[in-house]
Amino acid sequence: MDKFIIYKSKLSGEVSIGGSKNAALPIMAATLLTDEACVIDNVPDLRDIRTMVGILEVLGKEISFEKNTLVIKSKKSRKFVAPYRLVKTMRASFCCLGPLLAKQKKAKVALPGGCVIGPRPVDLHIKGLRELGADIYVDKGYCCAQAKSLLAKHIYLGGAFGSSVLATANVLMASVFTKGQTVIEYAACEPEIECLALFLKKMGADITGEGSPLLRIKGVKELSGCNFKIIPDRIEAATFIAAGLATGSKIKITGAEPLHLTSVLEVAKNMGASVMVSRDSDLFIKPKSFIHPVNITTLAYPGFPTDLQAQFMACLCLGKGISLIVEKIYPDRFMHVAELNRMGAGIQRSGPYAVVEGRKKLYGAEIMASDLRASAALVIAGLAAEGKSEVSRVYHIDRGYENIENKLEKLGAKIKRVKQ
Repeated sequence: MDKFIIYKSKLSGEVSIGGSKNAALPIMAATLLTDEACVIDNVPDLRDIRTMVGILEVLGKEISFEKNTLVIKSKKSRKFVAPYRLVKTMRASFCCLGPLLAKQKKAKVALPGGCVIGPRPVDLHIKGLRELGADIYVDKGYCCAQAKSLLAKHIYLGGAFGSSVLATANVLMASVFTKGQTVIEYAACEPEIECLALFLKKMGADITGEGSPLLRIKGVKELSGCNFKIIPDRIEAATFIAAGLATGSKIKITGAEPLHLTSVLEVAKNMGASVMVSRDSDLFIKPKSFIHPVNITTLAYPGFPTDLQAQFMACLCLGKGISLIVEKIYPDRFMHVAELNRMGAGIQRSGPYAVVEGRKKLYGAEIMASDLRASAALVIAGLAAEGKSEVSRVYHIDRGYENIENKLEKLGAKIKRVKQ
């Protein structure tokens, strides 16, 4: 098991953003809808991607993965069971359910695992697929589904906390072969869902409304293979924005899509940063001498992402004043609070609310990552803290950030990966 040794650092220079993990995973699952080869570029080399490769290989795909390009082909034999030993490590693997059901008329997928950030039920997935005519039940930790044929329906997919990205992905993929027109109302609008829809359309699907809360899908008989490029990872880009803010560092971010970061850039400006976007879509982040306190509420896209709540909380720990963070997507996603307080932060949490009283300094400590985005927050705090920080269980960060320590080192960060 690895850990990071981190010292207070001043960053400068340029960092390049890779492809989006959260876009790549459902798209990889979507290749189950075709027997033809698919070539997918700009895929980040991450633990989660490797896990999905393993799942697809079990399900009958032949895969090569070199230099951030996936080539996915079909074997003669196909299976419909996604085993627990693989699915347990990653929630996005549940996206295999919809395409398996659509293509093979049956699926058996283990209930998903992933980060410990509070309850994340699969009720909207099941509701949507049942609306399409699937018979679904849970047996010994597996979600079992079958249908002689799926029927086009008008489906409302809103839940207690709004739309669901993965449920939208599952129902969207399941509906591509239905007879007639399926309508998904209250669909997730995230760029990752728009990217999935564009991939399916390139395969031959008939979809309109991508990027909006109303998707319309006219069923087709079959899908073909295609070549496709994954969008930039907006969460990785914003994590480096947060690192620049916390360390008071001017940095240049290339390869990102600024249009996917509108709410994040607005928060950064409110925190006192100067943000400039070039004609080539490069981002230039220049913080002021201190961080202004702000109020942040996590919301579905285009609101502020829950996947950035922890990273920006780390910044606000050094703010000049009191900030309020409201978590409306995963109300229990505050595992990082205790670790940040160990570093001298002043955070009080009550339910979905966290009150952050800014401090002049944070102090290095031995801290432990609890999940993917919390680990990024602790790395950011370590870069801004006085003295030495040791972040353990960094296998979490490897699930979502490709070579993050190397990218930070190129910016001047004092960070080293060591074996525990």
